[in-house]
Amino acid sequence: MRIVDFRITRFQFRRDRVIGDSQVRADDVHLATLELIGEQGAVGLGFVQSLFHPLASEAELARVFREEVWPGLENEPAGAIAHRVHRPRGGNIRRLSVPFEEALQQAVWDLFAKSVGMPLWQLLGGRRDHVRGYASGLDFHLPDDAFLALFETARSQGFTAFKIKVGHADLDRDIHRLDLLRKAVGLGAIVMIDANEAWSPKQTIANLEAMRRAGHDIFWVEDPILRHDFEGLKLLRQCAGTTMINSGEYLDASGKRQLLEAGGADLLNVHGHVTDVMRIGWLAAEFGVPVTMGNSFLEIGLNMAAALPEVNWIEYSYQNFDHLVETPFAIRDGHIWASHAPGHGLVLSEDARRDWHHPEIVDKGGLGDAPRQIYLG
Repeated sequence: MRIVDFRITRFQFRRDRVIGDSQVRADDVHLATLELIGEQGAVGLGFVQSLFHPLASEAELARVFREEVWPGLENEPAGAIAHRVHRPRGGNIRRLSVPFEEALQQAVWDLFAKSVGMPLWQLLGGRRDHVRGYASGLDFHLPDDAFLALFETARSQGFTAFKIKVGHADLDRDIHRLDLLRKAVGLGAIVMIDANEAWSPKQTIANLEAMRRAGHDIFWVEDPILRHDFEGLKLLRQCAGTTMINSGEYLDASGKRQLLEAGGADLLNVHGHVTDVMRIGWLAAEFGVPVTMGNSFLEIGLNMAAALPEVNWIEYSYQNFDHLVETPFAIRDGHIWASHAPGHGLVLSEDARRDWHHPEIVDKGGLGDAPRQIYLG
């Protein structure tokens, strides 16, 4: 199926809660959808997100896409684009002016899967249609009552594994949040923590030991130290006892390869770039390192998680995006279930296109509130 046209729709709205970690916070959603249109009318959907700052106007987004991306897509078969290997050199090694890269991979693979009438997870080689999820709060800036409500909701949905944000300047606050988590989800739950590079290697060991003394066994610690400190990550693997080191979130494909070669990960964290995730997932399998699927927009990474070997976990972080698509992926018994429809399974809602479409930048005071998640009432 050849790609004959494209459409970009810009969205902007308030989040239903502040999200963030020990380093950053975000209150609003800055988003655009990229739809690649095939010659027979099928549509491949991808998501462009700017976490902290508004995207440019819709007209400017379309202009940049037409100038920087479209010449390499027009009248090309979606399957050929999906499998094409690029070797940029010199000044061609650069990011696009707008972060279209992930959306482009999503949309191309969605259209390719539709062209052959297969769910994406099957096209990628998957033989299962669900992956165990862990509930992730992005909760560093939440007050205690909202923190409790979020994880109580997660427990009620059948989740048995939970990840919280740590890395506060006062370790007692991190331990307090672990105490609250146990209150919300009960004993016996699997507990992960994410420090977002807040610590040094020695701090990490000391903090994990303090958490153990307080009665908290940590299944994995995610990104405890600087992303390129491969020696430090390797040291932590040797000294953290039964706690596993989950790293690689902030690294590109090349950096993840270096991390694997350095022995700096018990678990490799990947996200929503379809082609890149599959390539690095295959490499991780060669090293015998399991992959975990971190945050991907509306859990689109489920397709890759279901296809790669040894992916036992996918992150679910309660971001209020469900209203943007016709049918989000189902959550049952703490697992996230893939769609059996051709493509990656997400279709842009025409109601969302009507109600949340903002072609121009909107001042913060003029943003509308998106539907609220159930845990916030």
